[in-house]
Amino acid sequence: MTEQRRTICNRDCPDACSIVATVDDGRVVRLQGDRDHPITRGSLCYRTDQFLRKQYDPARVTSPLMRIDGALQPVSWSRALDFAAERLTTIRGESGAEAIFHYKSGGSLGMLVHQASSLFFEQFGPCTVKGGDICSGVGEAAQQLDFGVSDSSDLADLIAAKHILVWGKNVSVSSPHTLRVLKDAHNGGTELVLIDPVHHQGANMCQRYVQPRPAGDFALAMAVARILFERGWTHADATDWCDGIDGFRKLAHEHDVSSWCEQADVMTEQAEDLARRLHDGPTSILLGWGMARRLNGGSIIRAIDAIAAITGNVGVPGACVSYYFQRGRAFRKLGRGTAAAPRTIAEPMFGPAVLAADPPIRAVWITAGNPVAMLPDSNTVAEALRSRDLVVVVDSWLSDTAELADLVLPTTTLLEADDLLGAYGHHYIGVAEPVVPAPDGVLSDLAIFQGLAQRVGLASVMAGSPDQWKRRLIHDDLSAHGVDLERLKKGAMRNPLAPKIVFEGRRFPTRTGKAQLMHERPSVRSARRDYPMTLMSTSTRKSQSSQWAKSPPKPAEVTVHPDAAAGLDDGSIGVLRSALGTMTVRVKHDPRQRRDVALVPKGGHLRDGSCANAIIRAQLADLGQGGALYDEPVRLEPHDNQDDGNQAEKRG
Repeated sequence: MTEQRRTICNRDCPDACSIVATVDDGRVVRLQGDRDHPITRGSLCYRTDQFLRKQYDPARVTSPLMRIDGALQPVSWSRALDFAAERLTTIRGESGAEAIFHYKSGGSLGMLVHQASSLFFEQFGPCTVKGGDICSGVGEAAQQLDFGVSDSSDLADLIAAKHILVWGKNVSVSSPHTLRVLKDAHNGGTELVLIDPVHHQGANMCQRYVQPRPAGDFALAMAVARILFERGWTHADATDWCDGIDGFRKLAHEHDVSSWCEQADVMTEQAEDLARRLHDGPTSILLGWGMARRLNGGSIIRAIDAIAAITGNVGVPGACVSYYFQRGRAFRKLGRGTAAAPRTIAEPMFGPAVLAADPPIRAVWITAGNPVAMLPDSNTVAEALRSRDLVVVVDSWLSDTAELADLVLPTTTLLEADDLLGAYGHHYIGVAEPVVPAPDGVLSDLAIFQGLAQRVGLASVMAGSPDQWKRRLIHDDLSAHGVDLERLKKGAMRNPLAPKIVFEGRRFPTRTGKAQLMHERPSVRSARRDYPMTLMSTSTRKSQSSQWAKSPPKPAEVTVHPDAAAGLDDGSIGVLRSALGTMTVRVKHDPRQRRDVALVPKGGHLRDGSCANAIIRAQLADLGQGGALYDEPVRLEPHDNQDDGNQAEKRG
């Protein structure tokens, strides 16, 4: 019997696509985008379109695995949960709950997964949790300072913009369903501008392309600000909704336009063009998350927020600085979160912070994450895990992280998920329902914690069916709009609590009700002559974060300008070196790239030598405890017959 069933993708992607799965005799045989979903509109990204290869991969873990005599071996659920409960309880009794670190990331964005796991460890402890965020945390922190919250107008509002600046964002890869909205806007007369040190497909759809040096976005924004002030192109009433204009003006006047442009490595005409478009609004700015993953990432976002605010490009139709959509607004948070934790570990500093923790971290439980591949200084992350008393990983496959675990607990995939979903790329919410049951031997995250809770005296806290948990998580304000679980099961809907025009009327949830403009310049790091390029490990059509349809090729490919290839031919094997270590790479020439950029795809395995994070140092950005993952200086060298793969250099 063949039938079609709907669900929503729960992976770490802004689009949260609505999926139509064709099921034949209990097996999914085809995935399509839901034509009735206002954002998905019938199309899926390549990564989801090809997911069935992963769903039915023979390597999928379908039984708990326990490390016995040095090797991971299948065991029963009863034995696995008994072991986890005994070890966690013993460690808590001997060293306190802060010796247990619950690391939770975005491998699933399901509200139930996140809230259930967090509630368990808060009630069991409270335990140590992560602080900060390697993805959007820097930019969110910046916009919270500027606007009181990081949020966006409806995607459809882009149609009302006269100009759209796509700043540091590869929409076709990272948010493919926004691409269609941009095309609709352009067809209606909107002009598009791309600002990005990386040349990508987005340059082809835009009328102008500006290619600043890596991290030069701050200087470019300040050049634009200087022009706006000099030409009187700020909004006449900007003081009505902006605090700190004089301080921001003083900052912009620290250098003249040509000096700012030199720092950004752009032409003054390009800065003038951007200033004109902001003056000639309404103008919307789409900000990329990668742009904030720099040492001065928060300052970059704040500078761009400021030039939008002083020109009036906030709080009105067609004008917005869009970085993030509040995906959790419709759902209730259970427990106190980080406020209850005895301590936090900054996510980008996972490896060195766990090794240096005092009192020590003895156990790490990993939910929806693969920190060895995801986080900077991968080898130190691996060392930190390898040296703990207990590591438990909940996953569907043996990731780099799971291979180091003492216990691997198999969980459901996006086609088996039973959860609530919001999106961080639009305002639609919905329900994920299993289109097929999980294989025998696989449990949901909720069922895992319920089994564990029964063994540690928390059964009543974690009790309830998935639907009961969903009802528990639906916010009272959503219920007040007549939205309940039954309504959400009928199909995804726009969150009625979300603003159609964010900060409408130019009113902000800040202390004064006004936007708070930055007035201090970030510290500047001098470039190193011995490392002339900046490494950027970016999403591709086939891989995003630690999710992929199939693993990237080995060795990893590095894309560079031919002049920056250290004499290495296109297609040849070389070595990419940073101050932290080396990785073997296959060189790809692209004359459209800057000479100071080296591009490596995201998603590579450390075990395969294709994980760029192995040679990226663990460093915090200037805000939000985010990571400076895109600020690692590197150089290319000839391959010297050394062993393939990532090689961390010894450090004293």
